[in-house]
Amino acid sequence: MKISNADRARILVHALPYIQKYTGKIIVVKYGGNAMIDEHLKNSVMRDMILLSLVGVKVVLVHGGGPEITEMLSKIGKETQFVNGLRVTDRETVEVAQMVLSGKINKSLVNLIQNMGGKALGLSGVDGHMIEAKVKDEALGFVGDITKVDVQPILDVIDKGYIPVVSTIGCDNEGNIYNINADTAAAKIAGELHAEALISMTDISGILRDKNDPETLIPKISVEEAPALIADGTINGGMIPKVECCVNAINWGVHRVFIIDGRVSHSILIETLTDEGIGTMFYKS
Repeated sequence: MKISNADRARILVHALPYIQKYTGKIIVVKYGGNAMIDEHLKNSVMRDMILLSLVGVKVVLVHGGGPEITEMLSKIGKETQFVNGLRVTDRETVEVAQMVLSGKINKSLVNLIQNMGGKALGLSGVDGHMIEAKVKDEALGFVGDITKVDVQPILDVIDKGYIPVVSTIGCDNEGNIYNINADTAAAKIAGELHAEALISMTDISGILRDKNDPETLIPKISVEEAPALIADGTINGGMIPKVECCVNAINWGVHRVFIIDGRVSHSILIETLTDEGIGTMFYKS
């Protein structure tokens, strides 16, 4: 589609109030799902991050990488087991998780941002003991429950003009490494940063009243309404822990939390720089 110069100017003018609202503020993006696997969508997400950074928004990218961990475990002949949606993580598995998350995925995202003209610096939760954790459940092994988050390393990176790219690996004072749920880590990091917004990228369009009808998207949900939507089954299955992370983030000090469809190109910009948005917003009434 060809856009005229006049149309380009109108688009920029329309976006100006939203840019002004977020300039100088922190936005945390939890990145995962299909947008992480599809190369076109991955490029779209990174361009969104760079554009927001260039107009003065302090963006922080927090990523997971479950499918790539499973793929690597398969390559070394190790079977993946899940209990209640959480990966059983013995010592060998957590070493693979650290290698994949803090190595392969983290550095490839940093490299991609740099090659597109942005500035990025990779961090893991181990750096500066940023994410401290303890055993969540003995049956799960080295799956971590966050006990403390120190966001100073993230702030230092932002102050130097870089986009922090954070892998969700945690640690404790005994030298143990833990695999941390990326939604939980992003919510906790956003809360500690008192972020203006947390944007959680998923593989659905948001919270739907009817899961089979995209037209039933609920654009706004207050944290006070969320428990009733869980109780009546509107929010169910794997969305329950995601929504609980959204509610926790609001209670921890994040102003607004969005669940958006990461399968839509430039969904971050659509959510932040337009009236309509694209997903479901959580807020405190």
